[in-house]
Amino acid sequence: MAARDEWSVSCRDLAGRKRDLTIFTSNDRVVLVAPPGEAAVLGPLDVGRLRAALRDAVVAVAQAGSEP
Repeated sequence: MAARDEWSVSCRDLAGRKRDLTIFTSNDRVVLVAPPGEAAVLGPLDVGRLRAALRDAVVAVAQAGSEP
């Protein structure tokens, strides 16, 4: 895979500070990186964005796996 597909979803930590969840693909895997040492608190809209980013990452992995 030439370029790494990457998505970001805004969230907050338990103290209410703005953070990001990062989703990227690595070979045939989807990797979710949470804020370091923190829990990610997501609102309903952010959960929808996370779901969409994960779906896009899975599609990217599937397409990369089917390329010659």
